Amino acid sequence: MKVLIFIAGILFGCVCHVSAETVEYGVALTATPVLNTSDFQAVFGGANGKELKADRCGQVRELEYIALPGTVFRLLKKQRYGADDIYQVETDEYAAPANVRLYVACRFLRLGLVAPVSRRVSLPPRERVVATLRASGGNPYVWGGNVPDGVPELESWFYRGIGENDRKRLTLSGLDCSGLLYHATGGWTPRNTSQLITFGQGVPIAGKSVAEIASLLQPLDLIVWNGHVVIVLDRQTAIESRLQCGRPGNGGVVMTELAARVAAVMRTRRPVNIWQGSEKTQDAFVVRRWYVGD
Repeated sequence: MKVLIFIAGILFGCVCHVSAETVEYGVALTATPVLNTSDFQAVFGGANGKELKADRCGQVRELEYIALPGTVFRLLKKQRYGADDIYQVETDEYAAPANVRLYVACRFLRLGLVAPVSRRVSLPPRERVVATLRASGGNPYVWGGNVPDGVPELESWFYRGIGENDRKRLTLSGLDCSGLLYHATGGWTPRNTSQLITFGQGVPIAGKSVAEIASLLQPLDLIVWNGHVVIVLDRQTAIESRLQCGRPGNGGVVMTELAARVAAVMRTRRPVNIWQGSEKTQDAFVVRRWYVGD
């Protein structure tokens, strides 16, 4: 027998009515913030409905990433938090760091008992990935951000009377370093640098000079370590989203001359061929080649 599921979203509240049985799955209806805390109201809106919980660099450390529409979640536990029903979730599309729990507000989900079909993900052609990366230049840095336009629904669902100047910041419009790549590939690539350091094939760079490494790099290669990724845009240019705390806008997506960027990395990090788990804090970097088609 089919189970009737009704989802109603109202300002500062969400009601998820489920009859007969407990739901087991949720599908993201729109770009969906996935947090590492269940207290969505403290992060979005706060006591006066106009604040975003952020650190001294303007970043929301509770934001893990923004799930794309169609992302399938397994619902582990529901709890009432403030005016919202919040689900603890897991998804095949995001590998949470150890001991981190993921949470989604019910208003972002379509609920169901039967496992839905996973979001269809296909890798765009190389030229489209490159074009999307170029078009992303100038976007602000947002920790956990992978949607340049952010989540417009946050404004009506969690905030109250925010100004035009604050709208983009409060709705998470922007990209972090791995989020830039995730956006350009439509969610095809891993979301975090902890996965990108072993993604694709390694390019042998150990013991090589700046010039030698730069000469080996191909478009869309990744210069990466556990914590940051620089993307090779073309043979002359690198692109990345960089957090620059204290500067206007706290950084964002920038393009730099490729050889100069390699040289800058090598002033503090040594090139290695394979990332070792023990090298998380040992000032190393790798180059990963993941796009090998046309």
